Amino acid sequence: MRQLRSGMRLLHAGPRGEAVSGWAWTALALYLGWAGFAAGVRAALQRRRTGDAGFRGISGRPGDASWWAGVLFVTALLGGAAAPVAALAGLPTAAHAAVQWTGLVITLAGMTATLAAQTTMGTSWRVGVDAAERTTLVTGGLFAHVRNPVFTAMAATAVGLALMVPNWVSLLALACLIAAIQLQVRVVEEPYLKAVHGPAYAAYTARTGRFLPRSGRLTA
Repeated sequence: MRQLRSGMRLLHAGPRGEAVSGWAWTALALYLGWAGFAAGVRAALQRRRTGDAGFRGISGRPGDASWWAGVLFVTALLGGAAAPVAALAGLPTAAHAAVQWTGLVITLAGMTATLAAQTTMGTSWRVGVDAAERTTLVTGGLFAHVRNPVFTAMAATAVGLALMVPNWVSLLALACLIAAIQLQVRVVEEPYLKAVHGPAYAAYTARTGRFLPRSGRLTA
């Protein structure tokens, strides 16, 4: 408790403390706005267009790799909000103005790319996978360069937010998100898309990178 009180005094004492607090509030506002639009508004638009919000939930049985992907996603989402809140509560933050400004630029770019990739997906947008469902294979827009631009953009946003509020909570949330994305793509989505789209998906994976252009392409 003594260390916590000392941390809170450090955070709120003087110009440096005010700067840390300002960055934490900015990161929290950006995160909540991004999450609300990327999930809530996007789901509302999806329901209006198709009658289905697009949420499929966590795949697999408890303990499976696909189940862990969902659990890690939820942990990462909670951690993204908890990191700036923890900073405001006094958790020590390794603040440096140049790093935080860089984080802000990366965050805004990631948020923009997330929304652009979601828009490109159109009615094929989903959160999670239903193995019995058949959706269109999207290969245009950002998907012409990487197979998972939504996840790439989400990871970039999380990196930016972690740079804005660099503490152990933001780093843990980032690590959980990266692990969740890797599991979701490799264990859940790629086998599903291969089974549904067959040769068309094989050709797509051979010419398009997994998360970055030309990186993670698959061959038969």
